[in-house]
Amino acid sequence: MLLEVQGLCVNYGHIEAIRDISFGVEQGEITALIGANGAGKTTTLKTISGLRKVRRGKIVFDGKDITHAPTYERVKMGISQSPEGRGVFPGMTVRENLDMGAYARTDRKTAAYQQDLERVFQLFPRLEERVNQAGGTLSGGEQQMLAIGRALMARPRLVLLDEPSMGLAPRLIQQIFSIITEINDQGTTVLLVEQNASQALRRAHQAHVLETGEIVRSGTGAELSGDESVKAAYLGGDL
Repeated sequence: MLLEVQGLCVNYGHIEAIRDISFGVEQGEITALIGANGAGKTTTLKTISGLRKVRRGKIVFDGKDITHAPTYERVKMGISQSPEGRGVFPGMTVRENLDMGAYARTDRKTAAYQQDLERVFQLFPRLEERVNQAGGTLSGGEQQMLAIGRALMARPRLVLLDEPSMGLAPRLIQQIFSIITEINDQGTTVLLVEQNASQALRRAHQAHVLETGEIVRSGTGAELSGDESVKAAYLGGDL
């Protein structure tokens, strides 16, 4: 188990955003968190990244308790995130955005760094075409590619993807999910938060349904795809 979340509780002021959730992410797999807006999906990712404080519970990464570790230490350990809303640096070029994803690395002048950059360009050829273009001038789909590519430049063992298909045209959604599968096939473990439950469950090895801060169902992607209550609530009655 690469990541273990144990009895996690997180508050926003007096509001309990996450209530006693527990789940694991196996190394080499895609794990999906699905649910409606406000269910606690993004809060869960932010807490794993260290951007939200834990009120109660534990987060363990590769056997180490990281519950109270600062975010930069988690990045060095091998956790990176592509945030909801993409969060590109609009005044920086594509190359500068990618370099920012590698800020914690000390090998920027090595062949390994260049290989990781080339990997990103192989996954997202459009980024190489736009390498000197300001991030803020890219299309929505290109910015999403940049956000994922920037996360990969940290050379993560676990990448957290928060709503990668949000606001994209159907053709681009298919492309993004195909690339997520390819990233996983290349050896990177993925924790995916996604409102497009159909696409997420098709690709997830394991999946969990969050409702109002609690995990209400868990299983393989195939099992949840066939669950009638999940189909009715998140898949329009049919996958």
